Amino acid sequence: MKYKNKKLIIEKVRIENIVKNYGTPAYCYSYNQLKNNINNFKKNFKSFSPLICFAIKFNTNVNLIREIKKFGLGADVVSKGELILAIKAGINPNKIVFSGVGKTSEEIKFAIDKKILLINAESESEVKEINRIARLKKKMVHVGIRLNPNTDAKTISQISTGKKENKFGVNEKTLIKLINFCKNAKNLELKCLSVHIGSQILDHKPYEKMLKIIDRIITKINYKFDFIDLGGGMGISYTSGSKKLNYKKYNIAIKKFLKRNKSQIIFEPGRSIIGDVGCLVSKIIYIKKNGKKNFIILDAGMNDLMRPALYGATHKTLPSIKRNKKSGTTYEFVGPICETTDKFLSVKNYQQLEEKDIIVICDVGAYGMSLSSNYNLRPKPTELLLNGLKIRIIKKRQKHKDLI
Repeated sequence: MKYKNKKLIIEKVRIENIVKNYGTPAYCYSYNQLKNNINNFKKNFKSFSPLICFAIKFNTNVNLIREIKKFGLGADVVSKGELILAIKAGINPNKIVFSGVGKTSEEIKFAIDKKILLINAESESEVKEINRIARLKKKMVHVGIRLNPNTDAKTISQISTGKKENKFGVNEKTLIKLINFCKNAKNLELKCLSVHIGSQILDHKPYEKMLKIIDRIITKINYKFDFIDLGGGMGISYTSGSKKLNYKKYNIAIKKFLKRNKSQIIFEPGRSIIGDVGCLVSKIIYIKKNGKKNFIILDAGMNDLMRPALYGATHKTLPSIKRNKKSGTTYEFVGPICETTDKFLSVKNYQQLEEKDIIVICDVGAYGMSLSSNYNLRPKPTELLLNGLKIRIIKKRQKHKDLI
């Protein structure tokens, strides 16, 4: 996004024209930003040609997944619903990995029937359940085992997944036990070692530590894995001047690992692919003055974008029209939901705003619409894909009749 003649533009379309034709709130996605992100991700790791499986949980719009599929990406799914969505979007089952700690028997059966690449198991009970179902179906099933490497990802606690106190994966002792189990199971073929240490990671050092740990374990157990699934977690910059992940150093660490381990790398990126592709366009309903603070009440709320309320996440917030005059006070951008946590940002000396002004919340492509809800019985926003001057509705705005 950029300003042209003091008016905010996404792709080649003025935000105010989007509002005029499609209303608010509205999720808008930039096709060219999506294309650039995917191409840059591939370029960063082109020396070893990883299998890139987009993590569906970040954004579940089937039309966006179809666009992502055109660039050759597979999918990482964590539920039957996400698997159905990935297949509906046209993703080859041989590029689909099923992760998650709580796969039901029904979900395991469905994944086996769809002949996906891998089911990454996260407990001894799950491995045994996959084996039981595979035996009943008289099928050979390719599985991975997720290791918990007890590695601090240096991210916020709510999205840390690789420490021993987290629910994800198994420890080294259980991993060795499950490898031996799979060796003796006639219907399981252990293909993959999986790790995933967290989300919104901006420091390459936790990845380096993770790679050293799995290198040591693989050397110790002397087992050849066809795949090493390194998960995702690569973060993006949500605020001006914030730290960025050093992809070059992460790439060097992986290449060093691959000199000793001849396996194909799998990545499960989400935020790094889709995060800065989307924005949430909203309108100011009221400006409520309260002493030294003014509440900017938007028509978008935590039901549309949960991250600030859930994680205390901060998103850059831009006015659709630039004004030179400053407010001289504190603006707190809030939604209409009946919760105190329904707020997006508090900022001092923002430009002066007026009721009915348009506000754009940036970098919401990841965990935006996919975490949205109908709380307070509010319909979900429309979703638009922009490419140059072209605008395509990729999901219609809900109506109250859809909910009641």
